[in-house]
Amino acid sequence: MKTRTKIAWMLASVFFGLILLFSVFVYVFNSQYAFSDFYKRLEIRSFTTAKIDLDHQSSADLIREFKGEYLEPLNEEKHLIIPLESNTNPTQLAIDYQLNPVFVKDVINHGLGNFSKNKVFYNGIIYQADGRDYLVVTSAVNYYYDHHMAYLRNLLIIAGVIITLFVVLISYWLSKRLINPIKVLTEKVNKIGTENLHIRIEEGQNDDELGDLVRTFNNMLDRLETSFETQNNFISNASHELKTPLTSIIGEADVALTRDRSKEEYVEAIQNILFEAEKLDKKTKALLYLAQTGFNGKSINYEKVRIDQLIFDVHQTINRIHPDNKIIIDFSALPDNPEQLRISGNEQLLHLALSNILLNSYKYSQNKPIRVSLNVSESQVIIAIKDEGIGIPTDELQFIYDPFFRASNTTNFEGFGIGLPLTRNIIKLHNGELVVSSSEQKGTDVLIKLPVVE
Repeated sequence: MKTRTKIAWMLASVFFGLILLFSVFVYVFNSQYAFSDFYKRLEIRSFTTAKIDLDHQSSADLIREFKGEYLEPLNEEKHLIIPLESNTNPTQLAIDYQLNPVFVKDVINHGLGNFSKNKVFYNGIIYQADGRDYLVVTSAVNYYYDHHMAYLRNLLIIAGVIITLFVVLISYWLSKRLINPIKVLTEKVNKIGTENLHIRIEEGQNDDELGDLVRTFNNMLDRLETSFETQNNFISNASHELKTPLTSIIGEADVALTRDRSKEEYVEAIQNILFEAEKLDKKTKALLYLAQTGFNGKSINYEKVRIDQLIFDVHQTINRIHPDNKIIIDFSALPDNPEQLRISGNEQLLHLALSNILLNSYKYSQNKPIRVSLNVSESQVIIAIKDEGIGIPTDELQFIYDPFFRASNTTNFEGFGIGLPLTRNIIKLHNGELVVSSSEQKGTDVLIKLPVVE
């Protein structure tokens, strides 16, 4: 069953249920009113009959005239006037006059009572005249109930059927109107594939759930397109980066084997092959590491890591590699409580990420000062790294996380273009954030934000 039909039937069912409930409510309460109204009519006739037959005053003639002129006779209307004695037995009285014993007792005890049986309604009152009590009973068939309630029932049924049909048509029309934009959206989505991910769905001016759906889908297409482009660039760049040293290795080997050469020439060729093989090995390992850190991190072991100690360890590592570095560490903003410096993470990965940033700063700053500071907030530790190097062109900042991308002003510096994407993956694995801002020839600022242990 289509969604449009489901919506139509659901709306129709809800409205039908409400109409049915309303009809039952009207019918039941009108039925109760018809009973109480008819009992009231009988009560008026009981008092009128008692006045006429028991009061021997001049007003009796007036009441009789009023009754004949204004009170419509009821179907099978009957009257009983029974004198009561102090020792009257209600049960025997009921048997003698073929009345309901409970009804008779109720009237004698309370002065008023009602009773119905087989569409005949009874009203009884106690009336005093000439110093005696009389039981006055009026009975009649409730014509109003039989006919009026039958009319009301038929009216409610006919109205309910007509309204239900009307609601079904309206529901089907509304569902069609509501589903039609989704149908149009589905047709547009079906036209989008891997070959035309640049196509977007027109958002229009809708500020509703459908508009949110369109915007969400377009955002997803943006991410997919970026992912496809990144993947294609990665494959293209990886192929190029791996092909270059392989071509050099094969070329050196071919040249060395074309003819007999001297020992020195063979050593030089082998050294060239070894150099290219080492470059290939480094690139392959970097690619594998980059791929591993692109996963969700479930297989990585996490422990509590002191960030200040991590910075010291990374500084010592860089001192061994580049003793001439000018890294300045500023711990002036450290908190009094050392527990605020602990984060949950993998120390080796964090060491690698921070090393990549500092080694890049050293490489591109040409031995200018590099400042490292540590700040702590209630929820984060923030490592700020600032250098005075060559910087990154503003229009190229958006590509710095693409594997193998290298800025246009780095041609005189060695590198593979994998360190920064690898660092970002590691920071993301730790639920952190990496922020890079830079200006060409003015330097680069890097912020690493990591959540503290709660």
